[in-house]
Parts: sequence; C-alpha cells; structure tokens
Amino acid sequence: MDHNNKASRILTRREALITSLGVIGGILSLPGCKRPAPPTYGNILRMGDDFTYSAQRSLLPELSLAKEYNLGDISSFPATGTINPGDSSKPGFNENYSKALDTNFDQWRMPVEGSVAKPRSFSLHELQSFPVRNQITKHTCEEGWTAIAQWHGVQLSRILQAVGIKPSARFVNFQTYDGWTDSIDMIDAFHPQTILAYGMNGKNLPIPHGAPVRLRVEKQIGYKSFKYIEKIIITDEFVDTGDSGWAWYVGM
Repeated sequence: MDHNNKASRILTRREALITSLGVIGGILSLPGCKRPAPPTYGNILRMGDDFTYSAQRSLLPELSLAKEYNLGDISSFPATGTINPGDSSKPGFNENYSKALDTNFDQWRMPVEGSVAKPRSFSLHELQSFPVRNQITKHTCEEGWTAIAQWHGVQLSRILQAVGIKPSARFVNFQTYDGWTDSIDMIDAFHPQTILAYGMNGKNLPIPHGAPVRLRVEKQIGYKSFKYIEKIIITDEFVDTGDSGWAWYVGM
C-alpha cells in the first residue's frame, strides 16, 4: 500500500479525537440527533435493540474510544463467512465487483448520495488522498472469537463532510457487493475511529477481508464492520430492511 501521497498524512489518536469533537458536537446539537430514540422503536420484536441502543447512548460518552494496541499485539485474523463476490462459481456472484476486480480496482467507484448537498463518486485513489487514519484495534466477532489487526483508511466523517450532509440527515446506509444492506447512526458515523479501511496490517486490504474498502465501526460488534462497500446512501429516516436475524445496534 502506497502511503507516499503528499496529500496524505497519518492522524494520531489525539488529532482524530480533537478533529471530531467539533464536528460531532454540531451533529448532536441538531433537533432529534442527541441520544435519539432507537430507529426500530415500537416494534416489539426489536425490544433488545431498543434497550441496548437507549442504554448505550444514555449512559456512555459518545466519543469514548475503543482500546488501541501495539504492533506486537497483532494476531491471526480469520475471514470467516466470507464469500468472494467476484467468484462466478459461488452463490452471490456480482458482475460489477468482478469487473472492478479485473482492473485491480482502478475503475472502482463508490457513490455517496442521498441527503447530501454534493453527491459524488469516490475512486480508491481519491479516498487515499484524504489524511490517513491508522489504528490497531480488536475485532470482536459475534461467534465469540476476537482478533487484533492494524487498519489504514479515511475517517468516514471526512467523506460525509466532503459531500455536505444536510442538517436533516440521521443515518448512513451501506450497500455491499455481497448483498448486505445496513446502517449506522450519525454518532457512530462521526466517531473518530469509524473509518473506511483500504489497508490491513501495512498492505492493501485483502479480498477475503472486503477489498477494496470495508467499514470499521470499532464501537460495535464485528458484523457491523461491513465488507465490500459498493454504495453509501445518507437518509433522514431509518431504512428498515426487515428482520435479517441480526440486531441493528450492537454497541460495546
């Protein structure tokens, strides 16, 4: 992975926190954005979501950081449950992903649209031109195992600022090449450790871990760190994709 781009620089943990304080403060000051009711409120089948979301947002500081580790703490990291969407022999084959993979993602673009002033599509090179966030964190899988890895990428907040999210925006929705659709709220979206990662352990992000770009939400359980990001859509209202069998909010 090339970190020699002159427009890029490594953000320290302290710099990232200071940068995000002002931005997230503005977001949380908007009507309905400070500790909002969980988006699945009112559905009796989602009472677990409601309780977890409300308790986490009410009791814990929004800007508390996940623990960060040293290089010597990096461990093996299995890519469990991953199906390469570029493999035509497997279910879930995605032709668009396959074409992007054939060009080593040189032609890949990630649209960011919805409740924004300046919708645009980002190339991998454009994402890499933003200041680089570098963090070593623990991935906690819903299956009970953990792993530590180093991630390199751009803070999601910088992308949201670049497209000019509207004051009414409340949720960031992700569509992935392997068929996943889910969202996070603005508190997690503007958290300094929430990044679009294009590198892992000093190299380009491997395909089994979601190349070219995956989300890292360090304040939630592992399955919220979506792989194979295809599109980002900002919405004013919660988009309920139905019962996927997973909780919408799994904060740690």
